[in-house]
Amino acid sequence: MTDFTMNRRAALVGMAGAILAGRAGAAGAGAVWDFSFDALEGGPMPLSQWRGNVLLVVNTASFCGYTPQFEGLAALWQAYQDKGLVVIGVSSNSFRQEAKDAEKVREVCTLVYGADFPMTATVEVTGRDAHPFFRWAEAEGGRKVRPAWNFNKYLVGRDGAFLGHWGSKTAPMSPGLRGAVEAALAAGV
Repeated sequence: MTDFTMNRRAALVGMAGAILAGRAGAAGAGAVWDFSFDALEGGPMPLSQWRGNVLLVVNTASFCGYTPQFEGLAALWQAYQDKGLVVIGVSSNSFRQEAKDAEKVREVCTLVYGADFPMTATVEVTGRDAHPFFRWAEAEGGRKVRPAWNFNKYLVGRDGAFLGHWGSKTAPMSPGLRGAVEAALAAGV
């Protein structure tokens, strides 16, 4: 085989890989709307009800050093919900810092911190039993976006694309996260 033939074959294989990767990314983007949680108050909470909006999905816990971030999440929700942002708090006891009953979870986020955005019933966010949303986020963003603690933030575009991840230490009203939310809202569908 000549160098030309090998290079041509390598180029074709590379192009095919790029096309398939693009298709996989496109399929992954739409998949987010297929996920559903149970609402904290009971009943289904399908993400498809917010199709066309920007989502900020956050794994939360009531008894964590980062629990005061509920206040910042509520402020972010109030500032941008009219523009199409939906903040979703995902109650989780994966790090053993969540209340045992839904009433206590609601009390902490609503009465203590004034957070009135949608909240899910308690789910796992790590390991084999992780909710499919978190497995999807890791598949889209890589292992670095796997929750290592509470209050990880996942931004999803209006088209369902994974846009980014911010860890526990990032405050909800930080300039970087707010800028990303504003850019996602401005991007349209």
